[in-house]
Amino acid sequence: MAKAVKPAVKDDVRSLSGAERAAIIMLSLGEDHSAKLWSMMDEEEVKEISQVMSNLGSISANVIEKLLIDFVSQMSGTGSLMGSYESTERLIARFLPDDKVAQIMEEIRGPAGRTMWDKLANVNESVLANYLKNEYPQTVSVVLSKIKPEHAARVLGALPEEFALEVVQRMLRMESVQKDILDKVEQTLRVEFMSNLARTAKRDAHEQMAEIFNNFDRQTESRFITALEERSRDSAERIKALMFTFEDLSKLDPGSIQTLLRNIEKDKLGLALKGATDGLRDVFFTNMSERAGKILREDMEAMGPVRLKDVDEAQMRMVNVAKDLANKGEIMIAGGNSEDELIY
Repeated sequence: MAKAVKPAVKDDVRSLSGAERAAIIMLSLGEDHSAKLWSMMDEEEVKEISQVMSNLGSISANVIEKLLIDFVSQMSGTGSLMGSYESTERLIARFLPDDKVAQIMEEIRGPAGRTMWDKLANVNESVLANYLKNEYPQTVSVVLSKIKPEHAARVLGALPEEFALEVVQRMLRMESVQKDILDKVEQTLRVEFMSNLARTAKRDAHEQMAEIFNNFDRQTESRFITALEERSRDSAERIKALMFTFEDLSKLDPGSIQTLLRNIEKDKLGLALKGATDGLRDVFFTNMSERAGKILREDMEAMGPVRLKDVDEAQMRMVNVAKDLANKGEIMIAGGNSEDELIY
């Protein structure tokens, strides 16, 4: 008795699902040409397309031709393809539930890498150590055993010493990790760490714009803020609240002020303070020795009249140096509506 032939798929290409389209194209390409595409897919994608492919049955040449023509016409109609977070999110939202779309986009926005362990390799060691220090030593030992030795070394060095030694001892005693335990650790990292990291990495548009406004000269900043206030007062207020300006240097603690003084050129300091308020000048002079303060005052008097443009550039230089020092953890700068919160 002849084996029954599976029925052909629908003749209308437009009714095919994305997975069916992919499966048909992969079959059409043949083993040699499709091998590279298979290698670029993750395990779930391979499973999904394989499942659909195994149930396609007989496919007519007419369906294949229509599908390929449809694909080529879409490409030629635009002339090129533009991939972005937004276009990707809109596309997958058409066939996946909202919670699944959110999970996928969070992973995409997170560190690059095909597997969880590849992604971890691109996470700064201090960020990873800060998360792992709250986990069980056994869990940390599993994670460090799966990443590259040079990265693991940097993470260990960033962990509290006693905790790091406990992790080292666990790693020395560790045998092969069972797959279910590895899967559980991987899932925990995905849900608790990577998703939060992706959300943190997704910058608010107002934060980005505040950083741009920080680099305007005084007149340009005033012009844009005034114009924006007329169109969207809420946006203007949010940007102003997020900006870190020269006047905000007065909120630095004495230690941070002294660190900043050691890292700024003396001519830039004098020029910047020429345009500062009396209150802000006092903050800096209070944190200098009497002799250094006297020399700086004399230098400022010797400058005579200075251009506003030069003062703006010197003040911007001081703000940028302060941000760089804060990024390195050498000083702390606080926002206007926070209490000693690190904002850069």
